[in-house]
Amino acid sequence: MITCKSQRELGLMREAGRIVAQTLEVLRTAIEPGITTAELDALAEKFIRSQGARPAFKGLYGFPASICASVNEQVVHGIPGLRSLEKGDIISIDIGTEIKGYYGDAAYTFAVGDIAAQAARLLAVTEEALYRGIAAARPGNRLSDISHAV
Repeated sequence: MITCKSQRELGLMREAGRIVAQTLEVLRTAIEPGITTAELDALAEKFIRSQGARPAFKGLYGFPASICASVNEQVVHGIPGLRSLEKGDIISIDIGTEIKGYYGDAAYTFAVGDIAAQAARLLAVTEEALYRGIAAARPGNRLSDISHAV
């Protein structure tokens, strides 16, 4: 069941989402060859907490980190560790935040320096699918309309 949210609740949802977006931007500027996924996790947690929020994933079902970090062919929800990023890698980062009981969550895939044409095409095609899905998410449409657009 979907419940209508108050203006206060909508504001908290927006705040949680804003913190996620800003955290992704902090990480975007830090992603370069040589940085480890654990270092990215530490940067994310520090920023999230500086905003008065908490990392939503950390401790959830025993998950040990603030972000999920998946490099190249690694399946989604990878655990950050000592792996250093290399030029040509792609890294998908999933972040969740919680503030006053409301959550924000988003994932983005970043290129580490110049990447292979096949990887660049993957990023372009998936971004296009995202925007097609967003365009199809409008009043009167069904979930299947969004799925078809993607």
